[in-house]
Formats: sequence, C-alpha cells, structure tokens
Amino acid sequence: MKRDLLRKPVVPGELALTADPVLRDVGAVSAAVCVQPSESVLGVWDRFVAGAKGSDVTQLSGWAVVRRTAGYEPLYVFAWQSGVMVGGAQVMVRRIPLVGRIGYVAYGPVIAATAPRARVVAALADVFRELGRGRLRALFVQPIEGADVSAALLARGFRDSTAGVAPPATVRIDLSAGEEELRAGLSKRIRRWTGKWAKAGVTVRRGGVADLEILADLLHRSARHQGFAELSPEYVRTLYREFAKSGHVEIFVGEVDSTPVAAELFTTCGGVLRCRLTGMDRSSPAVRLSVTSALDWEAMKWAKANGFAQFDLGGLSASTAALVAEGGFSCSALDGAARFKLGFGGRLYHYPGAVELFSSPVLRRAYDVLGSGSAGEALVDRARQWMRHGARAVQK
Repeated sequence: MKRDLLRKPVVPGELALTADPVLRDVGAVSAAVCVQPSESVLGVWDRFVAGAKGSDVTQLSGWAVVRRTAGYEPLYVFAWQSGVMVGGAQVMVRRIPLVGRIGYVAYGPVIAATAPRARVVAALADVFRELGRGRLRALFVQPIEGADVSAALLARGFRDSTAGVAPPATVRIDLSAGEEELRAGLSKRIRRWTGKWAKAGVTVRRGGVADLEILADLLHRSARHQGFAELSPEYVRTLYREFAKSGHVEIFVGEVDSTPVAAELFTTCGGVLRCRLTGMDRSSPAVRLSVTSALDWEAMKWAKANGFAQFDLGGLSASTAALVAEGGFSCSALDGAARFKLGFGGRLYHYPGAVELFSSPVLRRAYDVLGSGSAGEALVDRARQWMRHGARAVQK
C-alpha cells in the first residue's frame, strides 16, 4: 500500500462505483482512504451499509453529522473490486490537545457477504495500518463481525484494546420466533407485567419529531439520577433528524394515564432494531409500573411485525459480559441495567476483539502508564467521556 494514497481523496470512477449485491470474483481488491467523498459515493456507501446483515448506524454517513456535535469529522476507507464496493469503514477523527488527531471505527469495517472476504480484509487492514502509523496519532477499531478482522490488524502491528470505543457485547433476540415464544423468554416479572399494564393505565405509542423535547427531558432526568454524562438536546435532535429521513430511527413513548413518563430512541440498520437511548422520570409511577419494560416489549413486537430479524437491547461492558458468561443470565452480581436487558431473554453476543495502534511509542507508553493506576484510570475514563460527548457533557 503506497503511502501517497493517504494524502488525497481516492475513489474509483464514480459512474462505475456501485453496491451491487451480487459480486462475481473478478479482478483485484483495492482499498484506500477517501477524505471527502461526493454525495453519490456516500449514497452508495449508505446503501451498502444498510443492506449488510447486522450492520449498525455508526457506519452510516448520517452518524458523521451526529458526531460533529462532539467535534468529530469522518474519514472513509473504501474497498472495491472491478468498480463494485465490497467493503469499507467510516473512521471518526478528532484532534486532542497536546496529542494530535486520533480516530476510531465503531462496528466496522463492513464487508459484502459475496466478496472474497480474505482479500477484502487484507486490503482494508493495510489501509488501517497506514492510517494508524501516519495520518493519525492513534487508531482504535471495534470490528462488527469476524475474528479475522482483529487477527489481520494484530498481524499488522495493532494490539488488543480495552479503550471501549464501542460496547464489546450486547444482548440480541431472534425475532423469527412467534410472539408466545418471545413472551416465554421474558423473565417471570416482565411476563406477569404484560397482562397488567393495560389495567394500570400504561400505554406505549410510536413517537415522532413532536416527542423530541419529551425524550430530551427524560434523558436529562435519567442522566442526573444515574450520574451519567448528559447528551445535549442538540445531539439528540441531530441524531433523530439525520436518521428519520432515511427511516433509520424510531421513538417509542411510554405513558401512564396519558402522561409521558418514559421514552426510548431506537436505531434501525441491517435488519436490527437497537435500543440507543432511554429516559425515564423516576419521580413518576414509571418505576413501580415497569414502564421501560413495556417500552421494550412493545418495540420488540413492533419490530417483529415490521420484518426485523433481531431486537438488540444495547451494549454490555466487557466486565458485565464476562459475568454473564460465567454465571448465566441470572447472575446476582450484575448491575440493574444489565439485569434489565437480560430479562428479555435472547442471547449474549460478543463482538470481535477491539484493537488499537499508536503511531508514537512515547504516546503508547504514556497511555499505558495513565491507565495503570486508579487515578490514571479515572483520567482515562474522563478523557473517554470527553471523546464521546465533548467537553460540555464532561463538565456536568
């Protein structure tokens, strides 16, 4: 891979570039960085990502618009064969004071199911290596599928990462099962509630743009109660606006006697409806009536009725996933959020191992030293929150 490919936007002839789902194995696989792809190329990329089984909105170009609210800009790595897009990744990049530009890939790269996978993985891994050694001071990658991606990057100088650029595990429910089978998979408590919500005045409805202020307020209440970094209303509005126009977002609102007490934002991509943001008013009857469980149950049924393959309850940390793997879904050591997610049944899904590459040995050593003690871990965690949400969220 020639380093000069990293100095300018590189795409094949745009008229030839397609995302044809049927690929015949002809020609070599090429990959390179594209700094500013045209709207037509981004359109091809978005269709490619949306059509990939199990993909995530963090690879759609609209996510770059969302992440600009936290100071990020995108780079794209595209792979193609004979003018057909066969793989790629959206890399989110921002400048860190005194460090330089760092980048991360959340749930990528995305690779066509019909592509010569080994060649595509190798071509993309070569470009990731050049990015991590040249244009960027550090690059973090959380692959979405296939241990071969992590292995290829490790073979090119990356190392295992615990930076947590994206949750390493999740809980997914197969929606091919019938409704009664899905109900049987619920915990006893949630299963009992499915027959009691209506009598208790609990209803769930699909929301829309008119409910954004309700969602933002409930997210604010939840963040303050749990001590989480708060997402700005601008971030939430941008997320909804960018994905609503392409049908990649849904809002569900839970009400008690027609008063909104909980709301949830879901993203849709690759046949998966995924819980992204949940807000609740804990001073309301929402807690004792388990309204958030009603939200997810109704969203799950809606997803099944609308042809989705899987329902994703959102990410689990590495430590939580390890507890589940060791002690089962009923593990008493799990925190409340994890127990809630596991109460819907489903299966634990581990993403491939995350990896990282630092261009400077000095920066790598400094990163390791900072993360080795309790004070350093707190500083690294603060930096992680700043990287995710911007300075405004960390200051709250």
